[in-house]
Amino acid sequence: MRSWTRRIPGQRVWVIGASSGIGAELAKELDRLGARVAITARRRDRLEQIAGESMEIVPADAADPKAIVAAAKTASEALGGLDTVVWCAGYWRQTDPGNWDTKEFARHVEVNLLGLNAVLGAVLPGMVERGRGHLVGVTSVSGYRGFPGAEAYGSTKAAQIALLESLRASLRRRGVRVTTVAPGFVRTEMTAVNQFPMPFIIDADKAGRIIARGLRRGRAEIVFPLRMAIAMKLARLLPVRWWAAMMGPRKPRPKKP
Repeated sequence: MRSWTRRIPGQRVWVIGASSGIGAELAKELDRLGARVAITARRRDRLEQIAGESMEIVPADAADPKAIVAAAKTASEALGGLDTVVWCAGYWRQTDPGNWDTKEFARHVEVNLLGLNAVLGAVLPGMVERGRGHLVGVTSVSGYRGFPGAEAYGSTKAAQIALLESLRASLRRRGVRVTTVAPGFVRTEMTAVNQFPMPFIIDADKAGRIIARGLRRGRAEIVFPLRMAIAMKLARLLPVRWWAAMMGPRKPRPKKP
């Protein structure tokens, strides 16, 4: 199989979740490298700012299955077909198990999982029929281990990672490549609300370049930044009791009399 590097000029790429953050920066980087790019998100005005004169704009709500099916058709028609589809839409809110919000949890599932499900339904059968295509799913390192406060977000990201891994195994002999992208902390609108330390955080434009470089090299998994990747790979080896003790709240120190 020829490398993505040699084929990137003229590649027809549809990026979902491209109005800001990682999706926007990745779309701009792929456009700069010579790909033909269509971008999708809810906010048309933001898409217009990202697209400039070179990208196709296909507004749609990633959590609306019917809208995604229609957007897939529009993007394909605008580009003359789809070689690569990048799922980068996502929803994040910190959760409190002591005040469990069923609607908030459902919203995470609706966007992060069912939105991806709609995209797969819209593009995967055609890729399999043609015997070629590339699926790229942007997940998160929070899907590797459970973090306090990320009960909803982390569980959907873990499901995405498992889904993409299963697809990679199922499709490896059917001409469809699958790439899992698992970023650590990236400066975006989504992380701007966080009130906790975010180790090894990087800017979104750097994240876009890292992902594009990984795609060009044909990577099946792109985890970054490097220090976060190493930390999370090692964290997966820790016994569950150790991890819970490390992540849980510390006992308050007794006050001196």
